[in-house]
Amino acid sequence: MVKPKIVPSMLSSDFANLAAEADRMLRYGADWLHMDIMDGFVSFVPNLTIGAPVIESLRKHTDAYLDCHLMVTNPLDYVEPLGKAGASGFTFHVEAAKENWQELIQRIKSKGMRPGVALKPGTPIEEVHPLLEAKDPVEMVLVMTVHPGFGGQKFLPEMMDKIRALRKKYPSLDIEVDGGLGPSTIDLASSAGANCIVAGSSVFGASYPAEVISKLRKSVLDAQAGSKK
Repeated sequence: MVKPKIVPSMLSSDFANLAAEADRMLRYGADWLHMDIMDGFVSFVPNLTIGAPVIESLRKHTDAYLDCHLMVTNPLDYVEPLGKAGASGFTFHVEAAKENWQELIQRIKSKGMRPGVALKPGTPIEEVHPLLEAKDPVEMVLVMTVHPGFGGQKFLPEMMDKIRALRKKYPSLDIEVDGGLGPSTIDLASSAGANCIVAGSSVFGASYPAEVISKLRKSVLDAQAGSKK
């Protein structure tokens, strides 16, 4: 059984106090910290966020698993700098790596990072199957439950079919969901089979973030217990 991992999205944190925010989330029970890296190219996402220098700075203040989600046009360019900066996971978009995903996975692993693949809402789930069945496979799939680029969007429940299909085909896979996750939507994602839950505004905007993190984890555990019956 895959373990539940609750992953606050640092995109919703106070960037002026990033190290303190990271420590706060870990004290509240977070398993990983989600780091959204966007290059600002309109062809993929229009926003510009953080890069390797911020990851390197944060790494000096925490030994947490830094779950980096690359929303960039050329993820190969980021492998070496993020590896040097101390990133733990490197999740690239299948839409941006159709021609070179084998090389990308190999280089990610060579830099000591865990490779994952993400897909936008409009991308068929079948596009990630080759990356999971390759000799050198990815180790996690991130199903976007909003369109990438902006926080605070409405959760897309129709993405749950993708998660169900993945869980049925790959029972031991880490399946991550990102976008619109919180107390009102978590049960849909966990019952579909997601075990890695990225949550931004629902955690950082809560009066009691620890309670939200606990509720997200309980939903995943309850869903897993129910699936055994």
